[in-house]
Amino acid sequence: MSSSNGNHRPSTIVDDLPGHEEKYFLEGPRARAKEFSFSIRVLIEFIRGFRILHFAGPCIAVFGSARIAPGTDYYEMGRKIGAEIAHLGFAVMTGGGPGLMEAANRGAKEAGGKSVGCNIGLPIEQHINNFLDMKFTCKYFFVRKVLMFKYSYGFIILPGGIGTLDEFSEALTLIQTHKILNFPLVLMNKGYWEPLMPLFHQMLEHCMIAPDDLQYILLTDSVEEAMNHLKKFAIPKYYAQRKKEFHRMLLFGE
Repeated sequence: MSSSNGNHRPSTIVDDLPGHEEKYFLEGPRARAKEFSFSIRVLIEFIRGFRILHFAGPCIAVFGSARIAPGTDYYEMGRKIGAEIAHLGFAVMTGGGPGLMEAANRGAKEAGGKSVGCNIGLPIEQHINNFLDMKFTCKYFFVRKVLMFKYSYGFIILPGGIGTLDEFSEALTLIQTHKILNFPLVLMNKGYWEPLMPLFHQMLEHCMIAPDDLQYILLTDSVEEAMNHLKKFAIPKYYAQRKKEFHRMLLFGE
């Protein structure tokens, strides 16, 4: 029951407020009708994402902080990364927001490549940048993650915060469990990401992971080295996928 001063609302009303769906979905079981309704909304979001991103072309996803201002060293690094990915023939996919996402999208667009954003609706730090040829805004983080993995052939991880680290960890988990294969991960800026490496070495030492789990990771300051890493793993993976699709079309007449 709500209090007399109006500071509290019944849970049924709060549960139905726009933007609160994911929060309350993750807090445990609800009425079956609500669970079913939420599942339908998630399915619709996936279908909308598939329709929009189907024509994005092969992508390399670039992750990084939304808090980096234009003109800084990090921003210019992201811009250069975006341009070089475009020169490899890949579209640049980011979270579509400001900061290093904007830098990578801007670099791709300035280089004549395709710039894609898979955004997420958040109250702060996630307005869509102005350098996108194609964009899709998700309501749900887990939908956004799936879409970015589905259409990407590799990740470039620029300096960032918890969200950036989350995407990197998710990619490592999928590699370790063989849900994705030959998926290159580039950590750009040794000074920023180097503290992760002793942790990985300790995991290896204690047999928590295998050496193969880390074979697709490159830690570097060199844009050229990063692009060579993508050439080694992402380009062969893309052509192998295209070959598989071609054979399927011949077999089933798709």
